[in-house]
Amino acid sequence: MSFKCVNHEYYLNFGDRVLALIRKIFHNNPEFRHDSLKHVAHFAPFIPFMGGHPDKKKTLKRVVTFPDHSNSLYFGCPIILAAGANKTAKRICDYANMGFGGISVGTATRNYREGNTHRPRIGFLENERAIHNSMGLNNEGVEVIAKRVDQQLMKAHKVGMCVGVSVAETPGLTDENEKLKDVVESFSIAYKAGDYIEINVSCPNTGESRVDMDLTLTEKIFEEIMKFRNSQTLRKAVYAKISPDLSERHLVNIMDMLVRTGVNGVVVGNTYPTKKISELPVQTKFEDLTPLRADGDCGGMSGRPLYENMLWNVKYIREHYPQMSVIACGGIDHGFKIYDLIKLGVDAVQCYSVVAFRWMAAHAMRKELEAALYEEGYRSLAEYDDRNPKQTKVE
Repeated sequence: MSFKCVNHEYYLNFGDRVLALIRKIFHNNPEFRHDSLKHVAHFAPFIPFMGGHPDKKKTLKRVVTFPDHSNSLYFGCPIILAAGANKTAKRICDYANMGFGGISVGTATRNYREGNTHRPRIGFLENERAIHNSMGLNNEGVEVIAKRVDQQLMKAHKVGMCVGVSVAETPGLTDENEKLKDVVESFSIAYKAGDYIEINVSCPNTGESRVDMDLTLTEKIFEEIMKFRNSQTLRKAVYAKISPDLSERHLVNIMDMLVRTGVNGVVVGNTYPTKKISELPVQTKFEDLTPLRADGDCGGMSGRPLYENMLWNVKYIREHYPQMSVIACGGIDHGFKIYDLIKLGVDAVQCYSVVAFRWMAAHAMRKELEAALYEEGYRSLAEYDDRNPKQTKVE
């Protein structure tokens, strides 16, 4: 299948302008908006103009299967709220009110982390529809998060939510054996709770070197993780969250390693290091950004400018590693983009920044995705899947 992927535009409606006003009012307290999402999700059904209810139609239901017969994943729709939005795993089902068909909670580390103590830790690029952050993996620890997921999982399934748990190595460890023990312990705890586990080896927001920069260590981590996974009665899917700024050679090395170790798929990708902002299609320069750490760093960027970079990575991986499940993440803010990515063979998408710029973004994108399907003669996503094999040749 040959087609052109477009960075589809959406046009501001009344709700989008309300969000812009909120951002303007609270521009000196960006974490307020970040933290308020959980309240919006909870109260959405009770505020008439929000239209916030779980969408129980089966039009966009998606089942993701795996060649190694890992447990299938069942999404009410292929739009996942990315890790970082719900760090606590509290009130997971509320996010179905916002239209999401899945959620990755966390990212969780082995123990409680305060995260970056510098303020602010979040900045907005209004004209670029982008956000940069350096939260520093603040979370309550994987045991607390996994327990909450376990308690809510059945209720989440009833409202069409598939729940993943994102875990990462604890920053600050220097001994390689300690690092391995730390991340495998976190994985084993999360494994008992989530539908799938997402290993974040590419976070640029802690002030320390990313794990994916050390391929030898990264391979050892995934070897130990998959050894644990393969010893379990239930085989749950394991995804690696990779960075969007990798060179082609580095990407190939990481993907070859993930195939060797038996990892099921990749999340493509994480936030983009702001030190490399000149590589993105933006007018903003690094020196224009608000410093988010004591050392002057500005963390990682998410939002609309990441789309073209993400798209290149997705095309490359689908072309050269068709056996891998792919979840696309980066600049996804329109349902037509989701349809383009599905035609490339992507199983689902993750997004978060868009909820700051589009009113009830997941509901809006669901409508656009349905419209894209109907335009090409499909009554549902399942019908599309039946008529189109996943192995898709891309340009």
